[in-house]
Amino acid sequence: MRASRILALLEREFLASREGVHTPVMLWGPPGVGKSQLVSQVAARQRAPVIDVRLAQMEPTDLRGIPFRDGANVSWSVPALLPDAERHGARGILFLDEITSAPPTVTAAAYQLILDRRLGEYRVPEGWAIIAAGNRQGDRGLTYQMPTPLANRFIHFDIDPDLEDWIAWAHTQSIDSRLIAFLRFRPDLLFDFDAARASHAFPSPRSWEFADRALHKFDSDPEMLAEALKGCVGAAAAYACKTFIDHIGALPDVAAIAAGRDAEVPGSIDLQYAVAAALVRHIARLDAAERSLPVGHVLRYARRLAHREIGVMLVVDLQSVVGAPLYEQPEFSHWAADVNGLLSYERE
Repeated sequence: MRASRILALLEREFLASREGVHTPVMLWGPPGVGKSQLVSQVAARQRAPVIDVRLAQMEPTDLRGIPFRDGANVSWSVPALLPDAERHGARGILFLDEITSAPPTVTAAAYQLILDRRLGEYRVPEGWAIIAAGNRQGDRGLTYQMPTPLANRFIHFDIDPDLEDWIAWAHTQSIDSRLIAFLRFRPDLLFDFDAARASHAFPSPRSWEFADRALHKFDSDPEMLAEALKGCVGAAAAYACKTFIDHIGALPDVAAIAAGRDAEVPGSIDLQYAVAAALVRHIARLDAAERSLPVGHVLRYARRLAHREIGVMLVVDLQSVVGAPLYEQPEFSHWAADVNGLLSYERE
């Protein structure tokens, strides 16, 4: 399932915790696919805290607590890391990360917490959702097979990397437009993980975020940049990305295009991908009140792109940034008419 759908489901499950109908969620996916980031996005949207419990680093007593004598009885202390309404707030997310990498003795201690929302005398406050995440067996990580009694305590979602979702997120995070353009050009390299291949670095949504940081740090030093990209996404993807970046120096002035001034359309398809991504990034940086005229100029430029699928891609990405006001642009109806004519011609 693509990340945007899972994000919507997680938000609904978070809200359901206050309604008494929340079901614990288990997120499955290979390394770097963005499991923990989805949880962080839900928390940010809902302005709620996240308690991130890395089960792989815990002992059973870290979760269950330590027994102590209480008069003639033995009681269990409540670990401070577990949600407490007074200390942490009335609503939030208890995130049990790396659950498939935790020893069975630790996951056994989590059974009651996950299903019954309690451990002994401790109870998870109402308003707190429980979400877990882990890698699949075969992902070349330390994993234990999830016991059936534990698996039956969750609803399960598998995360599939999706370029459109990643690009929508990338625009909100000001990821370098050159990386967005490159992955538009080479969508197969958004995620390229082979558990049978011995490689420390490989392309993934997370490692492309690292590549963005590398561009910020080493953009002025081509040799260092090449090595840094290799360390982020692996040798093959780094070489392809660096080659792409080296060839987009001849891009037209995107600020001039957005201002309505004359600008050439690149002839090569890779440069057209690059200018499309750069234009969306330029619009995303503008305040909403300043976007109307530049958006119209960008739509006019999109009609000039020789490769019509790149023009469609440009407008789709633009819509993810601008939203509904895009459709109010007079130039949008002209662009839509052009696309409709082209598609009608193709059907004939």
